[in-house]
Amino acid sequence: MAKRSDIKLQRETVIRAALDLLDETGVDGLTTRRIATALGVQQPALYWHFKDKAALLDALAEAMLVENHTRSLPVSGEDWRHFLIENARSFRRALLAYRDGARVHAGSRPSPALYPAAEAQVQFMVAAGFDLVSAAHILQVIGHYVVGSVLEQQASLAENSQTAAARDIHAEADIATQFPMLAQVFARFENVPADDGFEFGLLALVSGFDTLRSRD
Repeated sequence: MAKRSDIKLQRETVIRAALDLLDETGVDGLTTRRIATALGVQQPALYWHFKDKAALLDALAEAMLVENHTRSLPVSGEDWRHFLIENARSFRRALLAYRDGARVHAGSRPSPALYPAAEAQVQFMVAAGFDLVSAAHILQVIGHYVVGSVLEQQASLAENSQTAAARDIHAEADIATQFPMLAQVFARFENVPADDGFEFGLLALVSGFDTLRSRD
């Protein structure tokens, strides 16, 4: 029987193993050595498909979207506002599907496999009354908003409970005395679901975009 190391390693197999390992170690702990160990192969075998970690992260970013971003395409007759909102929610779910998903995606190089969806989005926004540059900016702003919000959310989730437990109670009391309104804000937002803040910002963005649309 052939050993696993003797079997030709498929690109998709490497990506799957890397995604599984990402959930265990996070992006900082994701190394080609660990992936190779998980697959039972020698490290150089991975370089056949990915020349370096950056190339691997690009592939992981693409795989996350292909696997989980289910609303990248507009529906015929759909209102542009509805599409932007649903697209952003879907993109966010895709990044949240994996540990450090936003960090993997941030700075990744666009994959040609995703060009058809991007082209369809731009065409849709232009047909909705935006000029080409405005359409591109809107889609970029939405994308950056999603990535940024997920970066913050996942960083917050990574904070260990000991740090939270070590809060200085006396310092909090001082804040309440010196900055009463700020103290109310802190108290209000301490247990607010991340979804609430995301939705507030998303709706504010989309509402503002209407001023850029041509009235012709």
